[in-house]
Amino acid sequence: MTSTTLSSAVTALSVAALAVGLAAPASADSIGVRDPRDTSHGSDLRAVHVEHGDRDLVVTTHHTNLRRDPASGSSGSVYVDTDPADRGPEIVLVGGYFVGTDYQLLHTEGFGRRSWGTPVDGSYEMTVDYAKDQVRMRMSRASLGRPDRVRVAVRVSGTRSDGTSGGLGDWLGEPRSWTLWVDRD
Repeated sequence: MTSTTLSSAVTALSVAALAVGLAAPASADSIGVRDPRDTSHGSDLRAVHVEHGDRDLVVTTHHTNLRRDPASGSSGSVYVDTDPADRGPEIVLVGGYFVGTDYQLLHTEGFGRRSWGTPVDGSYEMTVDYAKDQVRMRMSRASLGRPDRVRVAVRVSGTRSDGTSGGLGDWLGEPRSWTLWVDRD
């Protein structure tokens, strides 16, 4: 198994990529991406790891200060693109990151709630580890249509300390931007 780590900064993406270097081609079986921007809620996105295995796609998000408290309003959406010929996502896993919430894997025709459609029939799960500040989402390849390649876009949000919404949220990179394509290993 190969691994590619891409370190990104909003204004210095190409400089950072040159400095860190790429350990493997863009079409590897797993990648890691850093998100340096800070947000004011308990789901501040710091990094994402995507692993596309023979049986499952596993996306692990790393955060700063995940909180069990429902008042955090902490939640996330992982958009999955399974079709290189179609620009947008086909699948989205959405869920809350606080205690007592739920999650669901849905068909989608784009980004945003209005694009979300029917539930996906298949095996998937989401677990939150507050001690490690991680959310792990596992989706069976069968539930995704057994794609050879995938890429993801990740958005998290929460409630600010003043009680207002997290606004546009915290995207991995720019809003609606994708990771590199990850081939099945």
